[in-house]
Amino acid sequence: MSENPANKALVIGAGLSGLALAARLAAKGFQVEVFEQNDFPGGKAGLLRREGFVFDTGPSLFTMPAYVDEVFRDCGKDPRDYYRYRKLETLCNYFYEDGTRLNVPADRNLFAEEVERVSGEKKETVLRFLDHSARIHSLTEEVFIRKSLHRWKNYFSSPVLRGLLSIGAIDTGITMEAGIRRYFRDERLVQLFCRYATYNGSDPYRAPGTLNVIPHLEYGLGAYMPEGGISDIPRALYRLGEELGVKFRFGTRVEKIRTEGKQVKGIVADGVSYDADTVVSNADIWPSYRSLMPGEEAPEKILSQERSSSAFIFYWGMDGQTEELDVHNIFFSSDYREEFRHLFESGQPHSDPTVYVHLSSRVCPGHAPSGKENWFVMINAPQHREQDWETLLPEIRRSVLAKLEGILKRPVESRILFEETLSPLDIEQRTSSHGGSLYGTSSNSRFAAFLRHPNFSSKIKGLYFCGGSVHPGGGIPLVMASAKIVADLVSKS
Repeated sequence: MSENPANKALVIGAGLSGLALAARLAAKGFQVEVFEQNDFPGGKAGLLRREGFVFDTGPSLFTMPAYVDEVFRDCGKDPRDYYRYRKLETLCNYFYEDGTRLNVPADRNLFAEEVERVSGEKKETVLRFLDHSARIHSLTEEVFIRKSLHRWKNYFSSPVLRGLLSIGAIDTGITMEAGIRRYFRDERLVQLFCRYATYNGSDPYRAPGTLNVIPHLEYGLGAYMPEGGISDIPRALYRLGEELGVKFRFGTRVEKIRTEGKQVKGIVADGVSYDADTVVSNADIWPSYRSLMPGEEAPEKILSQERSSSAFIFYWGMDGQTEELDVHNIFFSSDYREEFRHLFESGQPHSDPTVYVHLSSRVCPGHAPSGKENWFVMINAPQHREQDWETLLPEIRRSVLAKLEGILKRPVESRILFEETLSPLDIEQRTSSHGGSLYGTSSNSRFAAFLRHPNFSSKIKGLYFCGGSVHPGGGIPLVMASAKIVADLVSKS
């Protein structure tokens, strides 16, 4: 293959989007090299193995698998030759402080019936809300996910024009919570649907009602789990890239994006210069400018936007079985509004956090020894702003255990066989996500979708951006869409 820099593409970061992009570009005939500071592919979607237990370290929910499958098919491969997944029969188990328990089946009619039984909210009301969520999705997928919002010609395509002309139907003018309250009076149901704001690290009391599209991704399209856990996805994309000739350089830190005039010329990694006329940063947009291009003019309005929330995670190897739990479980805070005030205003974890418990061992038997469980226990946390997380750890742990033991009415701490933790600072250091924010900027503005950084530089030719901190946002489906948008831009440049 030619060593001409015009035929080379250098990708910074082997996160999910970087992996998908590398494969797509290789399939289009580019000579691709991927530079990753860690010793493994996947970015936040890593893997932890301890004492017979296996944990996905980051993402735990898999929706819209077609976006991942599409990468393989566009590269001429059958995705089932690389990874397999199953649809979950139960979406989530919800636990409330008042003793309410709501087990949510994947079938939306059964879910609506269960809601009516538990809360008294009518089945028909639940289904109308889910229909509204589906309509938002049909109007926004092509506008906000599939297309670049920063190319004027895209606004003249039929799907985008239809979406823009129907903008009043997607609730941009009200908050997510207000949109939910149009349908429900029961506070438990309002809280349940408000939690979907956390899927992109936002505040349901400020984020636009358009985010009520998210429930459709589960209730309409389904939730899934790869046979070996979420980490199967980066492993499959890495294998695909290798087969297509992508060269991976792990344990290699990129120090600089090189430019000459208004043209990108390559990168410097571990003191070595690499030439290419195409460079794509899969790193967070903030360090992409601040650390890798300190001499270039930065988009200050974008970089100064409010960041998304982060997370504090416990990885617990647990003795025994917990029959009340399924793959996904939520233990709600008694004051949700106050919890989000802490996330985005006080900068301190709430003393009564909502606790998410994920057990991949429910559907991936090899993830825990017989008779034991792997608990991925997470609370939403504010971004890192010089908090002393080591000092905060004991109180966070106490509040999490109090929530779990108080609701389950059984010991939890005494069953913990081992423990590891991941703080917002750890996330920042391990993944170069500014402040440990999981999704780049928050969506706490009605214009948030339009204010994300575009997938290309308007000032430097040959420089592109993909991943969760740029358009269209974070989460597995969106970063897959980001990779496709960039691959198409590069091939047409």
